[in-house]
Amino acid sequence: MKLGFNSAILDGCTFEEVIDFAADNGFSCVELCAWPRGKALRKYAGVTHIDVDLLDVDYIKNYTEAKGVRISAIAYYPNPLSDDEERNSHAIVHIKKCVEAAHKLDINLVNTFIGRNQYQTIEENLLVVKEVWKPIVEFAEELGVKIAIENCPMLFTGDEWPGGQNLMTTPAVFRKVFELIPNQNFGLNFDPSHFVWQQMDYIKPIYEFRNRIHHVHFKDIKIYKNRLDEVGVMATPLEYISPKLPGLGDVDWGKYISALTDIGYFGYAVIEVEDKAFESSLKARKDSINLSKNYLKQYFPY
Repeated sequence: MKLGFNSAILDGCTFEEVIDFAADNGFSCVELCAWPRGKALRKYAGVTHIDVDLLDVDYIKNYTEAKGVRISAIAYYPNPLSDDEERNSHAIVHIKKCVEAAHKLDINLVNTFIGRNQYQTIEENLLVVKEVWKPIVEFAEELGVKIAIENCPMLFTGDEWPGGQNLMTTPAVFRKVFELIPNQNFGLNFDPSHFVWQQMDYIKPIYEFRNRIHHVHFKDIKIYKNRLDEVGVMATPLEYISPKLPGLGDVDWGKYISALTDIGYFGYAVIEVEDKAFESSLKARKDSINLSKNYLKQYFPY
């Protein structure tokens, strides 16, 4: 596997600074954020290290090649199935721009969310999934680009209550969505941490969906049992969980990586830092990436 990191944690850095940091610290790749320019709607969003509206293909290719760093995927994680049709339209247009950029840059992978209307049931949301996503997936397929949906529920605070803002969160939903959209370029950006706090097995789905895993995240999660005992699973999750650096939470990284090697996954493995303990400064955020790498290097001897 090729170890890298998601660039959202280096918000405020330029494209060159992100790639330089990756090269100087021995990373093989970076998942580069490509949000539209403008105010972010939430934390870790609104980061633009590739501007798909002003894409300098030759410069990006030459710079990353000179530094020996690959772009694992273009990252843009909106909610294109929300209850706001105007916002959905903007998100869909930008997803397609990311697909075109991935094609031009020979990255050929876009990581995103499928979205969800948080005020409707899973069944109600599934009724619109095919209508919205089939044309996007087919557009990407024509360009030789894969789309990987991260399995984050986007349900952490009262703003996302009650249903969350991303439908692709469980194996049961994966099966239904892949029945609706069977195209093989449509798959998963697999993150074990989101299964942990939902109290689900994060190993079994790796085997079942082995042919749909296009990219993986390395992020840990810690469940505070004493808090959970107070508020219960019906509370907003950040009342009893916290994202952590790999090795500081409840994910069994040996089992996770072993399962990935079992299925022959040797693609991009990207550290996603959302640990509040390391957000006090740019130095702390950079240190968090290297601390994660130092822990994971036991599984990445090369």
